[in-house]
Amino acid sequence: MSQISRDTIEVRFHGRGGQGAVIASEILAKAAIREGLYASAFPSFGVERRGAPVSAFCRISDKEIRTHASIYEPDYVVVLDQGLIKLTNVLQGMKEDGTAIVNTSKTAAELGLPENTVTFDATSAALKFGLGSQTAPIVNTAILGAFARVCNAVSMSSIIDCIKSSVPAKREENAAAAEFAYGGVA
Repeated sequence: MSQISRDTIEVRFHGRGGQGAVIASEILAKAAIREGLYASAFPSFGVERRGAPVSAFCRISDKEIRTHASIYEPDYVVVLDQGLIKLTNVLQGMKEDGTAIVNTSKTAAELGLPENTVTFDATSAALKFGLGSQTAPIVNTAILGAFARVCNAVSMSSIIDCIKSSVPAKREENAAAAEFAYGGVA
């Protein structure tokens, strides 16, 4: 588990339309605000359609956030779909002491990713709790549980509370998927 010691933590999410990357960044920001921190979250869309690559950003700070630009040098990179690794350089600009969290059943070495990559099978977690469908699982809350385990900037209890108040459906199942992921990341 890493704890970046900076005033501001910057997180860049990579996913596909429909996987919940934007909602994940918003939940993370709400959880930080719930804990008395400052936070901002916003998306970056290319082609706005289901399955198209999507990026979302979240900044968390103990000081007021005045920057509202995209994040080019993230402390954390969260990848909701391992297929994006072959399409784009998802780790581009990640700080040297940063951490990547990738939704996959493979190891970082199997994917050719650096040692500072944590992998977790959020797809299996989403399917276990009935989130999405077999062909289009919604992995955002599971990946947030993995993120909470890796980065202790925001507590898991705040993330769970924000999941329960923010997701549009299956609130208990989404919370359970996040808790499952939190317990499943080494």
